[in-house]
Amino acid sequence: MNLTFREYGEGQPLIILHGLFGFSDNWKSQAKVLSNYFRVIIVDLRNHGRSEWDDTHDYPSMASDVIETMKQIGIDSAHIIGHSMGGKVAMHIAQSHSKYLLKLVVVDMGIKSYPMHHQDLIHAMKNAPLNDFSARSEANNYLQKLIPEEGVRQFLLKNLFWIEKGKLAWRMNLSILEQSMNNILEALPQHGVLNSTLFVRGSNSNYILEEDLSAIEDLFLDSEFISIDGAGHWVHAEAPDVFIERTLSFLLR
Repeated sequence: MNLTFREYGEGQPLIILHGLFGFSDNWKSQAKVLSNYFRVIIVDLRNHGRSEWDDTHDYPSMASDVIETMKQIGIDSAHIIGHSMGGKVAMHIAQSHSKYLLKLVVVDMGIKSYPMHHQDLIHAMKNAPLNDFSARSEANNYLQKLIPEEGVRQFLLKNLFWIEKGKLAWRMNLSILEQSMNNILEALPQHGVLNSTLFVRGSNSNYILEEDLSAIEDLFLDSEFISIDGAGHWVHAEAPDVFIERTLSFLLR
């Protein structure tokens, strides 16, 4: 599958992969800053954003999509930044398609399996009566009762768009994402990676714990870790300046 993408700048290619329920717009601000140093491509992964929907949603398929898209636009190899689900896609690329990868930046995602924890968000979005809303603010008011966290709610609402006059829709394939949640939360295969890799975690996030580090180092043989103070799971959005500085330091080294 060839993915929908946006492109900024010129130079050595840098591909950015968003997380679950996200799309390329989430990374637009960071991409514009990074485009001062790289040719930055931000993609919409399958079943997200403006890319195609498909009944299969697993990491091997998503990794293959990225490689197909690279070939489509004539990129032989690239740095890759991946956040959350996108981080695990990037790690699969490192394991299965390493010749296409230069350096890797994994943002707040470990190699372990994670417990089910997105059912409430999917339930809220699937059951939102979009046909009854005449304004996006009405959708926000509805979701506020079910998703009280302002940041999470606004992140999800970025996916809401007018599919036609007077009719709202989600930019993600909620049914398939719900069916595929076990795939999305599964552990990374036990294949070693030699590519230089930076793991960035938020100090307020529990996605990568201290006890996870040794297992990651066993798979990613040339890896390093940084923790950004005061940031949670959306490290790049919550501490953008520090994230950009540390990422550039790693990629330009």
